[in-house]
Amino acid sequence: MTNDSHVLDSPPEGAAADWTIPQDWGRFTAAEHAVWDTLYARQAKLLPGRASKAYLRGLDALQLSTSGIPNFEELSERLMKLTGWQVVAVHGLVPDDVFFDHMANRRFVAGNFIRRADQLDYLQEPDVFHDVFGHVPMLADPVFADYCVAYGEGGKRALELGGLNYLSRLYWYTVEFGLIQEDGELRIYGSGIVSSAAESNFALEDPSPNRLGFDLKRVMRTEYRIDDFQQNYFVIPSFDELLRVTVETDFAPLYEAIKPLPDIRIADILPEDVVITRGTQAYARTRDEGRG
Repeated sequence: MTNDSHVLDSPPEGAAADWTIPQDWGRFTAAEHAVWDTLYARQAKLLPGRASKAYLRGLDALQLSTSGIPNFEELSERLMKLTGWQVVAVHGLVPDDVFFDHMANRRFVAGNFIRRADQLDYLQEPDVFHDVFGHVPMLADPVFADYCVAYGEGGKRALELGGLNYLSRLYWYTVEFGLIQEDGELRIYGSGIVSSAAESNFALEDPSPNRLGFDLKRVMRTEYRIDDFQQNYFVIPSFDELLRVTVETDFAPLYEAIKPLPDIRIADILPEDVVITRGTQAYARTRDEGRG
């Protein structure tokens, strides 16, 4: 889902009513395919020993190591056999209600463009590399795929209940920037981490950020930043537990319980938090001093 307010009110020219467009894979240039290959090769070296087992299994099962930007039709055929999901192309960011409807119906929307060669390290709007390399391998895992369906269904309810701000934090701290405990070690599964060379290192190895045990209510009260490395990462014990909590929770009373409470500031640690790593926040302080 998007945190960008600059989203069109209606489908752009050439898009269907659900905002999807033909991928038109043949239009991608050799230079654009080369950008994908460069990004893929860089992450493929970094992720073994850092990414979750589920992510790495999905990467292999979907054959994303094949050179060039994936053909969505072929990718969806492989993904459908595993979890019933498919990948559909969109021009860019879509409204929340459109996003949730696609998620609830096992369709993942992916931007139909790729960053330039001089933008390898950062792009504000998610492109096909972030969307496909970052998100889609996890959708090959049956449990996580079901979690994303539940999230899409919950998103539609959140729009009616006034809980979107809280639910967006759940997405941010799981789907985008989540960590998991595996065999006594921290591993990454969030798309914003696995698709970023710098954050793949930072999230696990830098002493700056807090790494805290996942708690649904706590996560939904916690602010986050969209323009730099995270100052908090929340760690789930398993994907089964993440799905269980999401499915079994009645979010309507949870939203009502949270609404009168203050937001939890980025980097704050509460007495009841399960602290896996108490961060120094040195990176954030240096960044803020530089901006000041």
